Amino acid sequence: MTKQNKAKSKPAPGMPTRQQIIDFITSSDQPAGKREIARAFALSGQEKIVLKALLKDMSDEGLIDVAPGRAFHKMGGVPKVTVLRIVEADGDTVWAVPERWEAEGIPVPRLRVREKRGPGGALGVGDRILARTEEAGKGWIAHPMKKLAKGEEAVLGVVKEEGGRLYLQGLDKKERASPVISERNGAEPGDLVMAEISGKGPRLFAKVSEILGDPFAPRSFSLIAIHKHEIPNVFSEELLAEAERVAKQPLGEGREDLRDLPIVAIDPADARDHDDAVWATPDDDPKNEGGWKAIVAIADVSFYVRPGSLLDREARKRGNSVYFPDRVVPMLPEVLSADVCSLKEGVERAALACHMRISADGEITDWRFSRAVVKLAANIAYEDAQAAIDAANSPSAEREGACLSAQAALPEDRPSPNPSRKREGDLLPILRPLWDCWAALNKARAKREPLDLDLPERRIVLDEKGRILSVAPRERLDAHKLIEDYMIAANVAAAKALEKKKAPVMYRIHEPPSREKLVALKDYLKTLDVAFALGQVVKPATFNHVIARTKEADFHAEVMTQVLRTQTQAYYGPQNAGHFGLSLGSYAHFTSPIRRYADLVVHRALTEAFKLGPGGELPSDKDMERTGELISKLERRAMEAERDTIDRYVAAYLAAHVGEVMEARITGVQSFGFFATVDGVGGDGLVPARDLGREYFRYDEAGQRLVGEDTGAEFRLGQRLELKLVEANPVSGALRFELSDGKGSGSGEDRRRKGGPPRPLHRRGRPANIRHQGKKR
Repeated sequence: MTKQNKAKSKPAPGMPTRQQIIDFITSSDQPAGKREIARAFALSGQEKIVLKALLKDMSDEGLIDVAPGRAFHKMGGVPKVTVLRIVEADGDTVWAVPERWEAEGIPVPRLRVREKRGPGGALGVGDRILARTEEAGKGWIAHPMKKLAKGEEAVLGVVKEEGGRLYLQGLDKKERASPVISERNGAEPGDLVMAEISGKGPRLFAKVSEILGDPFAPRSFSLIAIHKHEIPNVFSEELLAEAERVAKQPLGEGREDLRDLPIVAIDPADARDHDDAVWATPDDDPKNEGGWKAIVAIADVSFYVRPGSLLDREARKRGNSVYFPDRVVPMLPEVLSADVCSLKEGVERAALACHMRISADGEITDWRFSRAVVKLAANIAYEDAQAAIDAANSPSAEREGACLSAQAALPEDRPSPNPSRKREGDLLPILRPLWDCWAALNKARAKREPLDLDLPERRIVLDEKGRILSVAPRERLDAHKLIEDYMIAANVAAAKALEKKKAPVMYRIHEPPSREKLVALKDYLKTLDVAFALGQVVKPATFNHVIARTKEADFHAEVMTQVLRTQTQAYYGPQNAGHFGLSLGSYAHFTSPIRRYADLVVHRALTEAFKLGPGGELPSDKDMERTGELISKLERRAMEAERDTIDRYVAAYLAAHVGEVMEARITGVQSFGFFATVDGVGGDGLVPARDLGREYFRYDEAGQRLVGEDTGAEFRLGQRLELKLVEANPVSGALRFELSDGKGSGSGEDRRRKGGPPRPLHRRGRPANIRHQGKKR
């Protein structure tokens, strides 16, 4: 907000402060609008006019949200008494969402309903209730006060036909019910539709309200995730016009000229935007013998996206760009994200540069920040950079041939961020100092011993029409690690620079694991005869030692997975708690402002703290706290959407292999069965406990295994086995397996043909052949 706007909205004498208004709205047991606020603070006449302007400013700042009927509620909060709609009712667990949610950019919260049994029966999907709400930990609890007139729930699904009737198949793996379609409104079997759900229990009905198309068409899987997670993916005409306007502004005076330096960007071959570029050279200062000078140049997004603008509000609402195999949903319009703010070869670009001095042992001894103009020497794909270094490091007799063969090995149809396709010999004088400086940074990394988890990332390769070519682990090269370490160094410098100026910092926080999770890890490792002491001070190196000790074991990948699950989830906030995983005391995200709002906040703080020109801002701790909570939630939403989409692509890829036996690995064990993933492809699929045979199995929770009481047959976490793929559902991303030998496998009808009755289920749904061990019921 500008100083002028701040002056305009400053409360008059007798007027409530912003905090007093928020406190009133929060404590009110009914919707609080302008009238209620004015009455509560005894305002009249001119004071009401000032209040109206103040409430508008608070809404623009994201402190409060305007609800229908001109009522307000606290940003991101749930009113103490509100109307909720039931969206999931599975046995004793009932979940609801607010019927109206006007908080822009904040995912709709899910509240667990503490249902009271009584007249009217259990709550069902689509029911509406008036409820009292309370915050519990990181979630919300709802206490029903009154059941209201029946409502309807809008969901995404695919129309299925069976026995002459149409059903709605949900998109969520957890969906069990398939409502009967009562009104098709032109929908045909196979269509992806939006439908309204009503009814409860086994009598659920769906009314098609919108036909969205073919869910199996190329590039549809990401659209499903966009709809399901309510990710904004369309920019308004007004906002696009603002983007076009600011994109045309000159770079401004006073920028440091870095155009003559051979700065390069190293990115994925198919990168859509280029936030960062790097340069390094030996330091000629005798006080830093053997040391280095390095520059990490970052797109100067804060110069174009000013605080309070339409672009800023939309970027905050989105929180981050969302990346799918077939598209990107950008945080900023493409004229900025893919063009003017993107650092490209041979084009002058605005940058915020982090200048660092790095000692011979990799410590950052000094830093400064400047607004600069850069002209990149090259945009290089990771593979090209790695090929150049590998060729240079090969034996001299083979070096020239290796250079040529490495260049020839590059696929001609692969998209490259570097149209000139420089040969390795041209790149080497630029890349060699970067690699040598990285060797120093690597020494510092090894000294602090950050968490070292080498878990493969799946890569979906599509053809030009969006069809799946392959699913495989993404190769991790030294070039990836090099860029990662330069970015970490710049992020540390940004955090420490702001701390030194006593300016607010949007920290990237990763707290140590909780004792509860450490105990669970100890119990799991004990089943593998791997010692893990709880009395020690837990550091990342503690986990690294466990990983190293199991490196040659067949359960090594599962140990790494369990270590990952032991970690807390990283988040953003203004109160520093360090970054446990990286073993760093101060850490902030600075290097990706095109795709992360957190980085844009840090850029603005640096610009203001170091007086680098327009676009700076030093928000208050409360503003930072609210923004941190918001962008943390939006980051989790993006991660879920990306993961769901990958699962759908994997299921679509494996759909052509249904009926085949494949190598798999158990990735999770529960009382109702175990999950397994296909080696080299991924995608978790369930082997239900009912398909393990008639033998009783004990569920050992600590050991993460199912053990047969008669034969001792065991299904444990990490076990490799051959499984038959019996179902691959691209719509939900769900897979289902059976044992490859068919023993004990089959439906209730199969068992009836063999002369035995179908196995009953326990009251809570646990299969009758499962007994729980290690947990109180």
